[in-house]
Order: sequence, then C-alpha cells, then structure tokens
Amino acid sequence: MKFRNPNVLLFILSVLSISVSWATSATADFHGFLQCLTKRSHSAHPIQETIYTPQNASFQSVLVLHINNRRFSTPTTPKPLAIIAAKNESHVQATVVCAKRHGLQIKIRSGGHDFEGLSYTSDVPFVILDMFNLKSVDVNLAQKRAWVMSGATLGEVYYAIAAKTKVYGFPAGICPTVGAGGHFGGGGYGFMMRKYGLSVDNIVDAKIVTVKGTILDRKSMGEDLFWAIRGGGGASFGVILSWKLKLVPVPAKVTVFNVTRTIEEGATDLVYKWQTVAPKLPKELFLRAMPQVKNIDTKGKKTVAVSFLGHFLGKSDKVVALLNERFPELGLQRRDCHEVSWVESTVFWADNPIGTPINVLLNKPTEPETFYKGKSDYVKKPLPKHVFESIWKKMIEIENIWLDWNPYGGRMNEISVSATPYPHRAGNLFFALYYSSWYDEGIETTNKYLGLIRELYEMMTPYVSENPREAFQNYRDLDIGANQDSQTNFETAKLYGKKYFKGNFDRLVRVKTKVDPHNFFKHKQSIPTL
Repeated sequence: MKFRNPNVLLFILSVLSISVSWATSATADFHGFLQCLTKRSHSAHPIQETIYTPQNASFQSVLVLHINNRRFSTPTTPKPLAIIAAKNESHVQATVVCAKRHGLQIKIRSGGHDFEGLSYTSDVPFVILDMFNLKSVDVNLAQKRAWVMSGATLGEVYYAIAAKTKVYGFPAGICPTVGAGGHFGGGGYGFMMRKYGLSVDNIVDAKIVTVKGTILDRKSMGEDLFWAIRGGGGASFGVILSWKLKLVPVPAKVTVFNVTRTIEEGATDLVYKWQTVAPKLPKELFLRAMPQVKNIDTKGKKTVAVSFLGHFLGKSDKVVALLNERFPELGLQRRDCHEVSWVESTVFWADNPIGTPINVLLNKPTEPETFYKGKSDYVKKPLPKHVFESIWKKMIEIENIWLDWNPYGGRMNEISVSATPYPHRAGNLFFALYYSSWYDEGIETTNKYLGLIRELYEMMTPYVSENPREAFQNYRDLDIGANQDSQTNFETAKLYGKKYFKGNFDRLVRVKTKVDPHNFFKHKQSIPTL
C-alpha cells in the first residue's frame, strides 16, 4: 500500500490548486486523514489494506466497479482523494471520525445505482466509503428474519434467502445489482409491493454509525431516527451498516408472464384500461406495463410495444381465470404463464429467460455500460387516450427510452403516509419511471437525450400529481432542485424535499438537526438541518 508515499500529498495539493470549488474547503487535510485512519486501526482488523488512493494500481478499477451511470465516469468527473473499501465495522467508524476531524466529506456507496452519481462524486474534497465488502446476509429461518449488511446486492439477498427456504421471500426491487444500503434507505419497491408494501415496511431493526462514530441499533437510536432512515435516505443521517428484514410468506410456486402488444395490436386501448384495472386487482397480483420503442422493419420504421409483466402469488390457472374476468382484452392464456419458485421469479424480473440458473443473481458488472437519465411521476387520475398517443409519439422521437408503470392499490393503500418517510401511498393509480439510456460519449448526444426526456416530463405536467408534483427519492433527479455539496440552502432543499417526502419532510429535518446538527452527512439532495 502506497498511501504513505509523499506523492500523495503532491497529488492532493495539485487537485486543490486547479479546482476553484474545492479550494473553498480550506480545512480539508487529506494527509492528516490518512494518519488518523492508521492511528485508529486495530491489529485484528487493519485498515491499511482497505485504502485505495490514485497512486494505487487498483484505484481506478475499484472506483468504476460500482459506478452505474457513465455520465459520472468521465475524465472531467471529480474523483475521490481515496476510497475506503471497509471490511469491518471499525473501518466505517474510523472513516467517519477521521473525515469529520480533517474536513473531508465522505460519500457512502453500496451499489452505485443512484441516478445522479451522488454516492461517488462531489464538488468539494471527498473520500468514498465503499460498502461492497460488507455484504453478509444472515438468514434466521426460525425467527423469519434476516440481517443484511448494506454492501449486499439484492441478488445476494434473494440468493441467500432461497438457500434456506422455498416459502419465504422479501419485497424489494427487480435489479439484482442494486445495493441493499441505498435501496432500503430510500423505500424499496418491487413486484410484491401490492401484497406486502415496500422494503421499508418490512424492516424491523438496523445498525447505524453516527456522526460521532458510535454504533446504534433500533433501541439505542430511538424511534425517530429509525423512522427517518427507512425511506428518508440513510446517507443524510449516518452510515447504515445493516438492516434486519422481516421475511414474508410466498407460495412454493408463483406465476410470472409477459404479454407484449404493439400500438398496431391495440396497445393504446389495453393501457387505457390497464390503468384503472391493475390497481384494483387482488393484492397477490402485480401487473406492470412497460412501453418501449421497437423496430417494425429493417428500414428503420418504429413503433411502441407495451409489455404487460405479471407476478402472481399463486398458480397459473387461477391468474388466467382472474384476468380473463377482469381484463379479458389482454388475452392472457395458460401458455403465456410460467410457474416458478419465488427466487426464480426474481431471475425472470431481472430480464433473464425462464430456466436461467439462479446463480445469475450473483453476477456483477465491472464497469458502467450506459449513460442514462431517469425521472419519476405519480399518476392519480386516469390518463386520456390522447395522452398515451402523445407519449408514443414522443417515445419514438427519443428512441432510446423505456417507461415503467407500476400499479398501486392493495397494501400500498393501507399504510399511512406518515408510517415511514415514503409518503406516496393511497390515492395513486400508478408510479411512472421515465428512463433514457445511450452509448455515445459525446456531450452533444448527452445533451440531446437529457433535453428530450425533460420534454417528455414537461409534457406530462397536466396529467400527474400536483402541489407538489411528487417524485421518488431513490430515483434522484437534480432537475427538481439541487444544493452544492459544500453548503445547503434550505429553500432549495424544500424544493426536492416536498416532492420526495411531502409532509414528512419537516419531521425528517427535525431528526436530522438532532442527530447531525452540523450537517456532516450531506449531498446535493440530502436532508438539511434547521
């Protein structure tokens, strides 16, 4: 390890001298930070082997390993002064204490899927506290509980649960490479949310490292802080080490299906009916609509195809009969359905063919693949048909875009808006994600797609939630308000805070002020102090 090399100090001085924004953080002392880490290192768990600086040959590979969006993996993207890939809870404690003492900001990264790269970029001197080594999943089937460390991916969580049981699962997201830390901290929705609610609705304990470097569990942190980290974004309050999950019962066999129709095959009429049918279906059935642009022929003519993706906690015959009664226009047939185990259904939702071995859940990328931008909305009133037609037209113009429309109802209607910081409960027909991705590295291409997805978002303004226009905190969107990492403007914070958390924002601010009064844990859309 070369972190003692005098070149480290030269590197830091050069970074500080060429960056105007970084130069404002005159108290940052990286050399002192490294010395502090060394002094706090325990012989049983030496921290030196977890420290990566730019002088280390592995620095770049470790940096990009958990960067999910290529927009934030360019030569001009600000780089950390170091990455601390913690292997023990004491490493997390030391990083927090030493970074605070020496004026460095820490960015807390678990999976790196945050849409705006806030867990690994900053405009002030910073280090990344990377949690990927802290990934154990301890399933206690007798208690129907599981302790999950924040660096575990959702795929690893699902795989570990399935190794112990075929009749219990956990409600969380569809992407297996998402880190548990950020996913759970922001809410965590998925294909069982109509039956069991969000991930945070099924979390019963947690361990957090506070700004003082102490480790607290639910009992010692108190109910206010425990409430705040389950949907309010844990990175505003401390470093979440682990979460205790309440496992939920699932049938030995569940049914999944994917029925796709193009505009020419009547997709518009289907979606128009879907938006009022899907939220009223039994809790056991989750029926997502996912429009994507598709080529019609080899000459470049395009259309929109809508995939109706279903997950039913039961056998195929029952769901076919149910949908033929409630939604006969879809034309679901027995041959469309696949009866699989719950864990095999997570493989299906991760866009793998039926029959793919479940160890695919353990696969991880080594570098980001695409540039992308995401935005979110909540729809409370049925959209007129002409709106769907306008959406198709805009999607074909954008080309590189898909939408996720996720039905509400069921359990989501039964949970109070203030039960957790996540307030988007009863009153929603569906939740919408707009997602555009591209491969061209040119700034002109990036600006093109950013502009087009913003146009689509603006076009939807009259038809979605209002006062505030709600948004999902886990799909961070700096368009709706962003602070600088070096300071927080409370009025700016209210712009995104009210959209993400509605009336819960004020309580989050009070909790933040109590547990982190000097606002050490912050990013461009963190919870501010009073």
